[in-house]
Amino acid sequence: MTRLVTTVEEMQALRESARVEGKTVGFVPTMGALHEGHLSLVRRARADNDTVVVSVYVNPFQFGPQEDLQRYPRDLPADHKLAGSAGADFVFAPTDAEMYPAGFQTYVEQFTLPKRLCGRFRPGHFRGVLTVVLKLFHIVRPTRSYFGQKDYQQSVVIRRMAGDLHCGTEVVTLPIVREEDGLAMSSRNRYLGVRDRKDALCLSEALVIGEAAIRNGERKASAIVDAMRERIGRVKRARIDYVACVDPETLAAVKTVEGTVVLALALHLGKTRLIDNRLVAP
Repeated sequence: MTRLVTTVEEMQALRESARVEGKTVGFVPTMGALHEGHLSLVRRARADNDTVVVSVYVNPFQFGPQEDLQRYPRDLPADHKLAGSAGADFVFAPTDAEMYPAGFQTYVEQFTLPKRLCGRFRPGHFRGVLTVVLKLFHIVRPTRSYFGQKDYQQSVVIRRMAGDLHCGTEVVTLPIVREEDGLAMSSRNRYLGVRDRKDALCLSEALVIGEAAIRNGERKASAIVDAMRERIGRVKRARIDYVACVDPETLAAVKTVEGTVVLALALHLGKTRLIDNRLVAP
């Protein structure tokens, strides 16, 4: 039976019991609305560790004023059941009051990585992400923490923080899980109507085009980006935030593909913002 934990005090007590017993702890932080992408992380955590904790918390501090905080899908009973089916021992689902006590005023800032890619279009987003993840790391004290590659920038930013601040957890990034037609699984896919769902395939198809260009010998990043943009441009309703070819560690744009790169893109379909990426080695 997967135990539901709602207070920081109880979660910390359970973690201390695991420490005393010498157990390793795998941690999968989520905002709920679980899908197969999340569950792949839970199953890997189950395989690697003695105890598995999944957090379900919609963090208000990573949403901008015009973003989807209020309509973000929430279904804790379903998430609890799904997490348990994948092997979680505990689901940690704190309230806002638990995570951010009255008078809260301490945040985590990172100076370079969060300003690239999504950070250019979502000011303050990564400050919110880093703050809540650091708090969760302190509460759960995981041996290993699991993130999906779909939020590639997030995984890089969190790995940097974990090293810089000696968080004592191994950050593990696992591959993107996709639908049969190639669309990256995302909680926000629930927003998509029939037309938007079909149009959303332009993301994964653009990445396939970019990878094919590299495989065929193209090394000029601007040409690769242009080819991806052309595919997205066929969807007249798509509003692009960025299409980029970047260094996998620094997230800085590259001019020439000389080693492994990340092809990354973000766009809006109606009110839904979607991201996707692909690691490509020439």
